[in-house]
Amino acid sequence: MSVRFTKAMMKEYTLLIPNMVQPHFEIAKHVFVNHGYKVAILDNQGPNVIREGLRYVHNDICYPAQLVIGQLIDAVKNGGWDADKVALVISQTGGGCRASNYYFLLQKALKKCNMEHIPVISLNLKGMEKSPGFSITPFMLLQTYSAFVYGDTLMALANQVRPYEVHPGQADRLVKKWSDYLGSCFAKNRGYIGWAMRRNLRKIAREFAAIEVVPTAKIKVGIVGEIYMKYAPLGNNNLQTFLEQQGCEVFVPSVMGFLYYGLDNAVTDRSYYGGRLIISLVTRFVLHLLYKVEKMARLAMAESGAFTVPMEYRAMKKLNEGLIDYGVKMGEGWLLTAEMLDLVHMGYPNIVCTQPFGCLPNHICAKGMIRAVTEREPMANIVAIDYDPSAPRVNQENRIKLMLAIAKERLEGEKSVQ
Repeated sequence: MSVRFTKAMMKEYTLLIPNMVQPHFEIAKHVFVNHGYKVAILDNQGPNVIREGLRYVHNDICYPAQLVIGQLIDAVKNGGWDADKVALVISQTGGGCRASNYYFLLQKALKKCNMEHIPVISLNLKGMEKSPGFSITPFMLLQTYSAFVYGDTLMALANQVRPYEVHPGQADRLVKKWSDYLGSCFAKNRGYIGWAMRRNLRKIAREFAAIEVVPTAKIKVGIVGEIYMKYAPLGNNNLQTFLEQQGCEVFVPSVMGFLYYGLDNAVTDRSYYGGRLIISLVTRFVLHLLYKVEKMARLAMAESGAFTVPMEYRAMKKLNEGLIDYGVKMGEGWLLTAEMLDLVHMGYPNIVCTQPFGCLPNHICAKGMIRAVTEREPMANIVAIDYDPSAPRVNQENRIKLMLAIAKERLEGEKSVQ
């Protein structure tokens, strides 16, 4: 097995982290840099990534594992990094999902390609597979949480502006500007809490609202699915870019919604299975504080009057009542169904469900619930797209185009009524 990452390695080793969602990871990177780590967020793509994944990961494992491990190995082999001065970071959930095994799958893959001297770091919050030279402090958690709140806000605003820009590229440049600025703030231990955060969020919303746009009727599409496939362009074949090229406005649910869902499950465990009272009480208190920050971001968007404001987590959760039980919490669980209902209520009735090979909870709670969702919300226009190494991209895009054809007919019908 690979060696442990030690404190002596911190100064010389670079931590390679697979990218999942931007600008979140780019902002959060500065949290680790601020605490003495050298970090690189990987963006290598192309067919070689999945080839490396299939070469060293069993083809029965879930598709996100093949992609993430393939991206890490490809980066070490072909990214110009010194294989003797890098450590690989991979998430480990600790639940029933096979993502708990990614850490061991990566170690096994490194052994197969004679790189087991490379340290592997488990990124988790449950104390599993500890590395002597890597730890996440409560202060780092606070900063990372703030980075993801900023990331969600930038993502939501940019997605609502980009399709209507008079001068293409302004929204993306504004995202880059704020990502750089926030990174510099984090390096100085500023901007991640209280009034400073409220001020930044308001300013972000005002600057996006000031971008000159052409108000035109566009097809509004939401994306749901397994968390990696939903956000990562590597996983979903640049789905958002494809949809925007088809003339759509795209909405992707917040990353923080998944965090709230994960914490909320501890409360559910207490109710369903008699979990420890102290854990339930602490979780409720933490969620109460986090909801205040969520409200801060939503108010900043609402004050501008120019944007669709995402529904708060607790309201989204209520949409799910009577449809799928809250005890269904493996992987993305009931959250997948709730996100589909949420998108319809926000005005994004056209939905792409990204279905990765090997993710049983995703198929049950998303694909398996499509009929129930459409019975409750007749305007929902949902297509499930399977992603795996052998799935032809042209077939995926053709199925999405069929969904968009229905959406276009409805949009034209609305225009004729007006």
